Amino acid sequence: MKSLVPARMDRLPWSRFHWLIVVGLGFSWILDGLEVQIVAANGYAQTLGMGPVEVGLAGTFYLLGQVTGALFFGRLTDHLGRKNLFLISLAVYLIGSAVAGLAFAPWFFYIWRFVAGAGIGGEYAAINSAIDEIIPSKYRGRVDIAINGTYWGGAALGAVAGVYFLNTDIFPQDLGWRLSFFVGPILGLLLIYLRRHIPESPRWQMTHGREEEAERNVDEIEQRIRDEGKELAPVDESKAIKVKEYGRVPFLVIAKVLFKKYPRRTLVGVTMMVTQSFLYNAIFFTYALVLENFYDTPPASASQYFLVFAIGNLMGALVLGHFFDTWGRRRMLFGTYVLAGLILLVSAFLFNAGVLNAATHTAFWCASFFFASAGASAAYLTVSEIFPLELRSQVISYVFSIGQLVGAIAPTLYGALIGDGTDRQPLFWGYVLGSVVMMVGGVISGVFGVSAAGKSLEDIADPLSLVEGAESSVTPGDENAANLKNQQTGLLGRDGK
Repeated sequence: MKSLVPARMDRLPWSRFHWLIVVGLGFSWILDGLEVQIVAANGYAQTLGMGPVEVGLAGTFYLLGQVTGALFFGRLTDHLGRKNLFLISLAVYLIGSAVAGLAFAPWFFYIWRFVAGAGIGGEYAAINSAIDEIIPSKYRGRVDIAINGTYWGGAALGAVAGVYFLNTDIFPQDLGWRLSFFVGPILGLLLIYLRRHIPESPRWQMTHGREEEAERNVDEIEQRIRDEGKELAPVDESKAIKVKEYGRVPFLVIAKVLFKKYPRRTLVGVTMMVTQSFLYNAIFFTYALVLENFYDTPPASASQYFLVFAIGNLMGALVLGHFFDTWGRRRMLFGTYVLAGLILLVSAFLFNAGVLNAATHTAFWCASFFFASAGASAAYLTVSEIFPLELRSQVISYVFSIGQLVGAIAPTLYGALIGDGTDRQPLFWGYVLGSVVMMVGGVISGVFGVSAAGKSLEDIADPLSLVEGAESSVTPGDENAANLKNQQTGLLGRDGK
C-alpha cells in the first residue's frame, strides 16, 4: 500500500483538533499526579495503622501495578489499536482508585492501589504512542513534554485537595482521605466522554491493513481544520511510503530491533527511564514524611508546601519544552538531567548540616525539579519516537516497566532512610545517590541520544512494514549502519512477520 498518511499528518497546522488531543489524552497525567499526591499525603496512615515503611510500601504497590499494566496493555495497544486501549485502561484506573478509598486494612489498600496503578501504566503505553503519531512533527517535542508535565498539574490539584480533605476542622479524619480518592474517578468519567471523540491513530491503521480507514480518518481531520478557516499546505508526494500489513510483532523481532538494530537507542531509553523514575519516586512518595519527621510539619501544611513544589515542576515542563524542538533533544536532555542532579546534591549537604527548614528545603526541591520535570517528560518522548511504529507501544511499556521496577524500590528504601527523623545521615546519603543517578542519566543521554527534533517519525525509525519509499533512518553513530537494509529484510521475514 502506498501511503501519504505520515506526510499529511506532519504538515498540518496547529488547530482545535490538536487541542482536543492535548486535553483528551494529556489529562491522564493529571490523574496520575493527583493519585500519587493524595497517597503521598498519607492521610489514610493513621486510620489504617500504617507507619513510614508501610506508607512507602503503598507507593511501591502502585508502581508495581503500573509495570504490570504497561506490559499487559502495551502489547494489546500495538495489536488492537491506540483508541481501544486508552479507553479500557482508563476504566481500570477508575475502579481501582475508587475502591481503594473504601479500604479497611492495609492489605486491601495495597491490592486496589495495584489495580489503579495497572490502569495508569496502560495509559502511559497507549497515550504516548497516540500523541506522537497524531501531533505534527514540528510541535511533537514541546507538546509531548507539556502533556507529560501536566502530571504536576494533577499533583498541584492533589495538594489543594489534601489541604481541604485532610483538614479535620472540615471532615472527620477517617472520612476526608476517603473522599479524596474519589476526585480522580469523577474527573476520569468526564475524560472518557472526551476520548470518545478522538480518532484512532491513522499511522497505526496504515500499518495494520486499514489504509482506506486511515485515509478517511485524515480526510476528516483535514476537513475539521479547514472548517476553522486554516489553509493546508500541499502534500509532498515524494514523501509517500509503501508499507505492507504487519501483524502481531513476535518477541524475537522486538529483541532484534532493541539489541541488534538500535542498541544505543535502547541504552538511552532505559537509562533515562530508570534514572528519572528512581529520583522522582524517592522524593515524591516521601516528601510529606520528610517535612513531618524532620521539620514537624502537620499533614495539611505539608500539602501546602507541596503545592509550590508541584507548580515548579509544571512550569519546568511548560517553559523548557519549547527548547527540545529548537535547541535539540540531546543538549536539553544533558542539561536538564545534570542541573537537576547538581541542585539536589547541594541541598543534600545543606540538609545534612541542619541549615534548612521546611520552606528552604521545598525551595531547593522546586529548583531541582524545575529541570528534572522537563527531562523526565522528555524520557517518555524519546522512547516513543525513536523506535518503529509497529512496536512503539510495547517498547514504551518495556522501558517504562524497567524504570518503574527500579523506581519501585525507592519509596520503601527512602521511607526506611527517613525513619523517625532523629538521624539525618541515612537520608543524606540517599539524596547523594539520587543526584548522582540523575547526572549519570544526563551524560549518557547527551552522548548517545538521537537528534529527532522536527523529524517525521518514519524518518527517525523505519516502520517494520516499510517496503520502499523511505531512506535509512540511522543517524550518525548508530551501530551496524552499513547492514541496515539487510537487517530490515531479516526483520520482515515471510509474510511481514
